[in-house]
Amino acid sequence: MSSWLWPTTADVGMRIFGKDFPDLLTEAAHGMQHYLMSEKAIRTLNDHVRHSGIWMVRSPHQPEDQTFLFLAWLDEILYRAEVHQQWYISSMIQVMRDEQGWTISAHVEWVDSDVIEREIEIKAVTTHELTVRSVGEQEEIPSSWEHVPSFTGPGWYADVVFDI
Repeated sequence: MSSWLWPTTADVGMRIFGKDFPDLLTEAAHGMQHYLMSEKAIRTLNDHVRHSGIWMVRSPHQPEDQTFLFLAWLDEILYRAEVHQQWYISSMIQVMRDEQGWTISAHVEWVDSDVIEREIEIKAVTTHELTVRSVGEQEEIPSSWEHVPSFTGPGWYADVVFDI
């Protein structure tokens, strides 16, 4: 896994690394879901019937900005779990740009969210301390947290805070 939690005062933050932007989206989704699930749910995840479908995601706010696409993706995962009972498991992601902005087309595997035991609830994905950007060749992203590693590019990284 390529995501690590970092502490904030009242919420929880996460740093994510990916080899490219679609990989960053995948790692962020896995990290967020892993944070929400109980240990039992993590151990028994493969015991549930998997469904698949295409999820199309575009940011309603600043669709030309990949940072807002990142937020929209995580919001979509939370929304699908709560409203449609679709608990994200994995995906193959394609990111496309057209004259209206950025769009994610994700072939997603999911299970019924009612069978997933959760430890915590995320109320919202916030813009507080949000960073989403590419990292150049040999550029280092240092860590301010002991248990979160530094990262040397090339690749992408994100810092995001969840309201819990």
